[in-house]
Amino acid sequence: MLKEKITYRDELPVNVITANIEEYPIHFHDDMEVVYVLDGTITMRNGYYTYNLKQGDVYILNDREMHSFESTGEDNMVMMLQLDLTYFSRYYDNLRNSFFVTEMEDDSDESLDILRGILARIMMEVLQKGYGYEHKVIESTHNLIACLMSDFRYFIMEDGKFKNDAKSKGNKILAGRLNRITDYMYDNYNRKLTLSEIAEREHLSIYYLSHIIKEAAGLSFQDLLSYIRVEESEKLLLGTNKKIGTIAEETGFSAVRYYIRHFEQWFGMHPLEYRKKYIGKIISREIEAKYTRCSPEQIENAIRRQVNGVYADYLDKIKVKPMIIDVDIYDDYAEVLTGEPQLEEIMSREVNRILAEPYKLLRDLGENLIASGSNYMVTTKEKFPGPLSSLSILVYNFDDNAIKTLKKTNSSSDLLRLIKNYDSEAEFLVRCTGLSGQFRVLRYRMERDNLISRIESMGREEGELSKREELLSTLCEGPSVSSATYFSSDALSLRSVFKGMGLELILIDLREDK
Repeated sequence: MLKEKITYRDELPVNVITANIEEYPIHFHDDMEVVYVLDGTITMRNGYYTYNLKQGDVYILNDREMHSFESTGEDNMVMMLQLDLTYFSRYYDNLRNSFFVTEMEDDSDESLDILRGILARIMMEVLQKGYGYEHKVIESTHNLIACLMSDFRYFIMEDGKFKNDAKSKGNKILAGRLNRITDYMYDNYNRKLTLSEIAEREHLSIYYLSHIIKEAAGLSFQDLLSYIRVEESEKLLLGTNKKIGTIAEETGFSAVRYYIRHFEQWFGMHPLEYRKKYIGKIISREIEAKYTRCSPEQIENAIRRQVNGVYADYLDKIKVKPMIIDVDIYDDYAEVLTGEPQLEEIMSREVNRILAEPYKLLRDLGENLIASGSNYMVTTKEKFPGPLSSLSILVYNFDDNAIKTLKKTNSSSDLLRLIKNYDSEAEFLVRCTGLSGQFRVLRYRMERDNLISRIESMGREEGELSKREELLSTLCEGPSVSSATYFSSDALSLRSVFKGMGLELILIDLREDK
């Protein structure tokens, strides 16, 4: 069971494990992995080569590469960032087979510092899980890929291992060509493959192609092909019981003696000796990875020591406890609330009319109030206990201090100042128990920028803005409206998150056309 299946959670195409590793047996996976040592040292085997990674080192494990980790005897903290290539390949051609190398002569190189900074940001975003963190993680991962493509696709082979070749960074055409060539060789290594075939594909002379490969890999075409075949044979050696002759044939060698010779050249031992030595060290049901996940505090402290500035950017972010609104139809639906919603005092004031627009829309429906708080209300059109076919939910992001201000604000400039300065995050989770069926959920949402633009436009003279500025202002004023279908057997949960003042009106209606 050499192949490890990576599980992606929270609907993120990124998985982050930050841990103290004792032992992580030999394995491979279809996705790319970025290894970042935050503290201590770790021994990593990648194919035939063993690396001793120290604090600050970053290593890229390209897809399908065999690798393992082992403790050096001291505590360590290693970030393992795994990227779902099925997702990211939609944005980058040939990403799945791209070859990135971070091994550099100078580990203080500026490009490595940028890479470390992006990785630290991804870790902090995952730890904080703040407003829209999923979007931020994906965005930062796109920046990570852009950094890899810009600075880490240039390589040479020295002393039997690939190193980043900073001198070639300016030649993007050559880098792209080398990636295409190696991609093609990895995809076709198991059959007879000739230099002339690749030269024809690349529209190059055999002489020039041979020169390019020798320059980049430090190997002739035939030696590079043999290296790829030997590298791929490792999966068959450790993952199957196939005989050496069969493995040699399946990896493209014309004779078993050539396979043995090239295997010994790279791995330093006979294939059978290698199988005997490592067969008990591959990941399986019986042999699992041994590591201890690091606590958020440990990770944050390591980031503060490692990457200047990144920790401070997240230091003042307050982790807000989510507001959970439970609407139990069975218990509460019969108890229609009398009197005005708690929001009425704020929303009835003329100065707050922009904030009050969705509130008044909801009140005009004449529905029954079944839940109310200082910054939310829930209504339904039904009047008696029984099957529920609709529910209306309105939530506002403002806290007790903002509520006090909204109750005494006298002018639109005061309101504008409050909205601009209100930067708190909030999460609402509305849990509706007793809803069964297929529902259409329509969401009407206004963010802080929408509110600011609406209020600013109220006090603006006609013709004060240019046509372009007028268009930008009009676009910013509009709320976002979205619609989706939800299925529920008994309970339906809806989540709304904000950064800064904002509001969302959610209308839930049973679909009759299903």
